[in-house]
Amino acid sequence: MSNVTNLNQFRKQKAKANKKREADRNAVKFGRTKAEKDLDKARASKAARTLDGHKAEE
Repeated sequence: MSNVTNLNQFRKQKAKANKKREADRNAVKFGRTKAEKDLDKARASKAARTLDGHKAEE
């Protein structure tokens, strides 16, 4: 006797897998980790503070 397959569940699992695959592709293509974003923000902040410090000395 064969197993009964719920086609709705199969369809939803397939759609979910496709979305996950597309999300992974986009993450590689466009994404940066939160740590990378925070590091860039910290570097920009430090550069701005350094620049402001030099302007005050003039």
